[in-house]
Formats: sequence, structure tokens, C-alpha cells
Amino acid sequence: MQTDSTCNNFGAALKAVRTLKRLTQEDFGELSSRTYVSTLERGLKSPTLSKIDELAEVLGVHPLTLLTLAYAKNPNRVATSLVIQEVDLELNGLFKGG
Repeated sequence: MQTDSTCNNFGAALKAVRTLKRLTQEDFGELSSRTYVSTLERGLKSPTLSKIDELAEVLGVHPLTLLTLAYAKNPNRVATSLVIQEVDLELNGLFKGG
């Protein structure tokens, strides 16, 4: 379920990774306009899965990295590890019977 805070968290994750990678909003020009990237970073819009994939490609990270940072809500190693552990447990439970 997506909430406004999830959208804001995705935008913050996108901006954090973009900044750490020393990329500008203009570096996404082939993918989308600077205005669109700015809109995402401010949490005004939410991207589709295919757009997340494209953004991650420009950033040079796996799409799940962006999503993990967004759902961690506090981009630090402990918070992201907890999200990854939760997903791992859920996946193990889903595939346990298979």
C-alpha cells in the first residue's frame, strides 16, 4: 500500500543516491526531464516499476536498492538491514512449501 510518506521516502532515497553518485537531475535527461526527477524527489509523483528500473540504471544501482532505502524510512545501514531481513523471511516463507 502506497502512502504519501512512501512517495516522499522514495523521493528522498532517489535524491540521496543521486547526490552520493554525484549526479545532477539533468543527468537523467535521456530518461526523463529534470522537472520529472525533481517532482519525484519532492514526493509529488510516484514512479512506475519500469521507471524505477530506468532510474536505477542511470544511478548504477539495483532497483531494490532504491526501494529498500524508501521503505527503511531512515537511510542508514541498520534500517536497511532490517528491511532486507524482513523481505528475506517473507521470501523464505513463500518458497518453503515449494
